[in-house]
Order: sequence, then structure tokens, then C-alpha cells
Amino acid sequence: MSNEINQVNRGSEKKTLVLALVAGMCGDAMLSWLTMSEVSFSIFPLIALVLSVQALYQEYLNNPVSEDIPLVGLACFFVGAFGHSAFIKAQHPDAGSNMLAIFITLGLLVWVAKKLGFLTPSSEKAQS
Repeated sequence: MSNEINQVNRGSEKKTLVLALVAGMCGDAMLSWLTMSEVSFSIFPLIALVLSVQALYQEYLNNPVSEDIPLVGLACFFVGAFGHSAFIKAQHPDAGSNMLAIFITLGLLVWVAKKLGFLTPSSEKAQS
């Protein structure tokens, strides 16, 4: 019985993290449109931002979260924002350097992978 509940929570946690990533990318897309003249307006990031934030809120109301997920979710939000920023600056080199955004994105991804247990050896996972 506890394995079924744990499996449901794992799926819910992954959904929360992906929605946070999408919200970060869409938030940066809207910010890029407002601050950079090279980026044209599109309604789709606004629609995706509203829908992802609404889905995050519904997920928060319906499923309990573990201790680490809010902080990891915030890190995924920033991964989306800084990753999109690096992508936009790679497309428009006149907008500035994307090196800091890439370093922050990679650092946050390593931290998220460590928190989620992707960097631990499989023998340690089996013991816990």
C-alpha cells in the first residue's frame, strides 16, 4: 500500500517540477519581450504561464508535498528562467553574454539532480 502512495507522490512531484520549469521559461519569455527590442510579442508564453501557474496551484491543493519539493521546485523555476535567457541571448548576441546564465543553469541542474538522488550510486539508493 505504501509503495502505491509513494509512486503517486513521485508522479505528482515530477509534474510539479516540470510545471515550475515551464513557468520559469514562460516568465522569462514575457520579461524578454518587455525588455528586449529584438524579441517580438507572442501570446503563447502568456497562455502557457497562466495555465502552468494554475496547474501548479491545483497540484498544491490536491496533493501533499514532501519537504524538499518546494525548494527544488523554485530551483526548477530558475533553471527554466535562466535557461530561456541563455537561449535568447544565444539567438541575439547583441543582447549580451549568456555565460552567467549558462553557469547558473548548470549549477542549479547539478543541485537538483543531487537533491533528487540522480547523483548517488545505485548501491546507496538500494539501502535507503
